[in-house]
Amino acid sequence: MPHRSLRTALSLRLPIIQGPMTGSDTPALAASVSAAGGLGTLGCGMRSPAAMAEAAAEVRRRTDRPFGLNLFVQETPAPDAATVEKAVARLAPLYAEFGLTPAEPARWCEDFAAQFDALVEARPAVASFTFGILNAAQVERLHSAGCTVIGTATSVAEAVAWADVGVDAVVASGMEAGGHRGTFLPTGRLQAEGLAPAEKAPAAKGPSQADFAASMVGTMALIPQCVDALRPRGVAVIAAGGIMDGRGIAAAQALGAEAVQMGTAFLACDESGIGPAYRDALAHATGTDTRTTRVFSGRPARGIVNTMLQRLHAHEADVPAYPVQNALTGALRRASAEAGRADYLSLWAGQGVAAVRPMPAAALVAVLEAEWRAALAAVGAQGAG
Repeated sequence: MPHRSLRTALSLRLPIIQGPMTGSDTPALAASVSAAGGLGTLGCGMRSPAAMAEAAAEVRRRTDRPFGLNLFVQETPAPDAATVEKAVARLAPLYAEFGLTPAEPARWCEDFAAQFDALVEARPAVASFTFGILNAAQVERLHSAGCTVIGTATSVAEAVAWADVGVDAVVASGMEAGGHRGTFLPTGRLQAEGLAPAEKAPAAKGPSQADFAASMVGTMALIPQCVDALRPRGVAVIAAGGIMDGRGIAAAQALGAEAVQMGTAFLACDESGIGPAYRDALAHATGTDTRTTRVFSGRPARGIVNTMLQRLHAHEADVPAYPVQNALTGALRRASAEAGRADYLSLWAGQGVAAVRPMPAAALVAVLEAEWRAALAAVGAQGAG
């Protein structure tokens, strides 16, 4: 796909992609964004194949505009009993506050192969991925199904790796972004600053804690480097991380990005699937209230600091890798939500959280468009002056 043709290929009126937010987005949110001129996306990393099919069908019932489905590229783990036992013991006091006992789940995560088949069957306009990388045959299968394929990168090396397997675009995700980091390549860093030596961390496939730390590159630095690496190869770059208004969209385009992906900005929309406690936390968060942590899921993710993060912070290096920790904390997070408490919720949000604007998604897209056009005009006026 020639560079800067992404919007044309997807018939997008605006360079706005609503970021996938597994567990927080809804078909209503994705459909509203798409109908308003952007691209709505459903995070399907924790949806079963049947749930994926139903969610895609629901979006299509609401709009005939293009939309995307996003998956976690993951393998089903086989953790040793000792690791699970220690993790359960660590969580027991937190569960006890709700009169519950932590237990090993029936399965650690959804089967990626089955999810991938369901995605191909659903044939969304966009198939996007994070946590890992596809192979060229998988990308070609998606292309044959009519999908535009988008990968996620937190470094230039990862962006190039996605280009090597034939994707159409790459989301360059800066460290400001809310939710899970998409890091998947080793960096050669031997130890993460402020954390235990890598050799003391729980053994797991994939990036080490040091790799995640080394890949914490800011959006302003990451975007132009990815553009320079991918533009000659005809791969578009989508900017993500800390973009909350039209000025951010214009700035990302000035850096060479063709579009932006915004997650946190849409979290407070009426159609979002988050509950009252999460909404209240968003409403009161300041720009310095987020941290990147492993304690909820076992993979570094940015969210609003709360009781669970503070109580388990000392064990950052000890919790089992995703998806084991994520599965073990699932019932605790659900209990916290049902009790209307934010204490033990994974309050994923980016560094721009203080700028969230509660309103219908279509209204937010309209506001973003007006701000974006005003920012472009202001830059043009400055240049003319």
